[in-house]
Amino acid sequence: MQPIVAILCGGRGTRLQAATRSIPKPLVEIGGRPIVWHVIQIYLAQGFNRFVLLSGYRSELIERFARDTEWPADARVGCLDTGLDTPTGGRLQRAGADGALGDGRFCATYADGVADIDLRALLAEHDRHGALATMTVVRPELQFGVAELNGDGRVREFVEKPRSERWVNGGFFCFEAPVLDRLGPESVLEREPLAALAADGALRAFRHDGFWECLDTYKDAVALNDLWDGGRPPWKLWS
Repeated sequence: MQPIVAILCGGRGTRLQAATRSIPKPLVEIGGRPIVWHVIQIYLAQGFNRFVLLSGYRSELIERFARDTEWPADARVGCLDTGLDTPTGGRLQRAGADGALGDGRFCATYADGVADIDLRALLAEHDRHGALATMTVVRPELQFGVAELNGDGRVREFVEKPRSERWVNGGFFCFEAPVLDRLGPESVLEREPLAALAADGALRAFRHDGFWECLDTYKDAVALNDLWDGGRPPWKLWS
């Protein structure tokens, strides 16, 4: 049985204000479906079927989405209101205390990031190294084109939106249950908890070189909708 998947759905989406004044960010639509639906489909396509949506802002709308959407017969999509302003680590801590994550390994991700990630490979890498936590890392496209210079300042060429040379948090995690003991109600997952795991040698990286995109701004929403409308969105791993 695949691990339970916790999806962090509590954010307000302040950089998407035009779209999120009345709905939470996870319900902003890509191709006529909320982006959190796309995230769930990525997991469903690879054999995961148990989900808990950790809601906050406009939690009643997240609950309605989960209740009213038609899911596969073997899928279980539930919600847990983890508080309006609870940070990411605190939401996971509340879910653990509530029993929503079970008592073993669990996966976690954000409700606003899509990728053509191989989740089975992520779990295999997690098994291989045996650490408490695995974090998917990606090299996102830079926002601007880059000028390539020679030694005396002459511009040799322009490269349109190359990938960053640095790896960043791509948001697809695999955790062992003891990670929950390191979280408190005010924990921001991406700060002290992950830093402490890294310092202890308990956090490993899974490198994803394929497509990855995060819905953070209106411009991102337009780009993702354009990819969907083009007929071959890279993250569509389902038929």
